[in-house]
Amino acid sequence: MNPPLLSPEDWAAITLTLELAGVTTVLLLALCTPLAWWLAHTRSRWRAPVGAVVALPLVLPPTVIGFYLLVLMGPHGPIGHLTESLGLGRLPFTFPGLVVGSVAYSLPFAVQPLQRAFEAMGRRPLEVAATLGAGPLARFFTVALPLARPGFITAAVLSFAHTMGEFGVVLMLGGNIPGVTRVVSVQIYDHVEAMEYAQAHWLSGGMVVFAFVVLMLLHWLQPKGVQ
Repeated sequence: MNPPLLSPEDWAAITLTLELAGVTTVLLLALCTPLAWWLAHTRSRWRAPVGAVVALPLVLPPTVIGFYLLVLMGPHGPIGHLTESLGLGRLPFTFPGLVVGSVAYSLPFAVQPLQRAFEAMGRRPLEVAATLGAGPLARFFTVALPLARPGFITAAVLSFAHTMGEFGVVLMLGGNIPGVTRVVSVQIYDHVEAMEYAQAHWLSGGMVVFAFVVLMLLHWLQPKGVQ
């Protein structure tokens, strides 16, 4: 009898990865919307340094990000001290720790599309809404957010897809604990190390198809006339 194409361990890794990507995407959209709005409109001298910090994951090796997050959240790090004092325990090698690492690593994939969308709308729609008596919050929620909808879609899709493909950060920060921190990329690595190439092919092929679908989806959702 031939073994199943995907083992229960493979399905567990897929489920965990989808859960991680979903939670990370929701948190990124919530956290990055005000940050992207500030970057799009501020004239502060801190704009460039903050923008550079946001973009760091684009150029730093994932293992470097994972290492420093591990230090910060470890028993001797400031975040580790804080979580232990709050009774939350230590974050490394847990699912919440993976979420923190994923949010940090995927930050530019959420901030930059939102920032570009807020910049593209200009100030005119907000000024018109202000003349009609809309307050700052009303202008933001009834004018800015609907106009920035393509940016939110792009940010959500890119954040989800980027989290699905993480390896270095999750391995450094979460290790390889079945059902807890073993995501698809780590599962593929395990299959290759065990010379289980057939299983690695199925998982890797699925990731290739997923990446292709994501890129096609972004192309279809791109507003007409935008290059």
